Amino acid sequence: MACWAAALVCAGSLLALPAVAQNYPVTPTQRSVAEQVAVAGIPLSELAPNAPDSYTVKSGDTLWAISGLFLKSPWRWPELWGMNLEQLRNPHRIYPGQVLHLEKADGLARLRLAQGGAIGRAPTETVRVSPRVRIGGLPDTSLPTLQPHLIEPFLAEPVIVGEGELDLAPRIVAATEDRVLITRGDRAYVRGRTGTPLLERDPRRIDEYRVFRNARALKDPVTGAVLGFEAQYLGKAELVRSESVQPVVDKSGEPKPTIIPATIDIVGAKEEMRVGDRLLPEPPRQIVSYVPRAPQAPIDGSIMSVYGDAVALAGQNQVVVINRGTADGIESGHVLAILKDGKRLQDRSQAGERADIKLPNERNGLLMVFRPFERVSYALILEINDTVSIGDRIANPR
Repeated sequence: MACWAAALVCAGSLLALPAVAQNYPVTPTQRSVAEQVAVAGIPLSELAPNAPDSYTVKSGDTLWAISGLFLKSPWRWPELWGMNLEQLRNPHRIYPGQVLHLEKADGLARLRLAQGGAIGRAPTETVRVSPRVRIGGLPDTSLPTLQPHLIEPFLAEPVIVGEGELDLAPRIVAATEDRVLITRGDRAYVRGRTGTPLLERDPRRIDEYRVFRNARALKDPVTGAVLGFEAQYLGKAELVRSESVQPVVDKSGEPKPTIIPATIDIVGAKEEMRVGDRLLPEPPRQIVSYVPRAPQAPIDGSIMSVYGDAVALAGQNQVVVINRGTADGIESGHVLAILKDGKRLQDRSQAGERADIKLPNERNGLLMVFRPFERVSYALILEINDTVSIGDRIANPR
């Protein structure tokens, strides 16, 4: 268990590099909780109703799902780790083939690895090589926190910009063969805003850009305040020629300084692009550790929007935007409860009496923040009982 309990969150890099160990840190608070549970065990009442007596880790499993098999609250991984702290060597690793056994005694539970289970290292197989020795790195087979495909596309897509910021970015001014719509494989031409430096290509690297359109205002559903502007992601482009100013002979036969737009090739397209769309530099690729956990400070907020075009409702594994960000203490990995906003209606149960009432908010599921900005954050819906609507509340999971 130990190999997976802390791994439940500490090892969950969705962008992990192959053959590189994921030694993400365990915070002092997490270690303290684990040590307390190691001494006392965990009450049987904290186990999931159908917690299995044993479980064999399979390829395709996620740490979040496995944690949910044993505990009512999957983010409470330090307690699971503490259930078998003495067996722990590397809390960041869990691999397919390991067998987890649940032991119950005196009202307490502990989780252990089966005898012979690999602890803190990947299972390996005997490989015969000939006629000469070949050396190669083993792939990283440890389990991710969540299925990578659920979040990875959104790490580069959404971007929150300030008011008017996108208007200052370089823009597409034309395409080859007078194309109206531009897509992957097409060539287009770009120029920067007048008064800004020319768009120059660095010959030492590949200059990559993301293409956006329409910075849409994100309004707080409670206060109506604009918390940021979400740019619509369209695709990716590479800069192949710099923007320049060159003498061009005009109709009078005189050379005149003329802007020569930069040249880009579209290398990826989510939607078709057109003249007027804007370019922002591709940010450096980051290795992100998603550590599902409850926020320490109280959080009270709302769901602002559902990621996508004109979508009002969201289901499981969809991405939503919440009206809380780093300025409110939100971090990547924070798990929050989704509360269904109670209906407002008129009480007609008593003859001759009418009263306006509001039903209590009911817990509807869980979401996890994976990309926070200053005042808003993107989150993935992990569990859900009913559809999620704009305006639904979010709060601490306990």
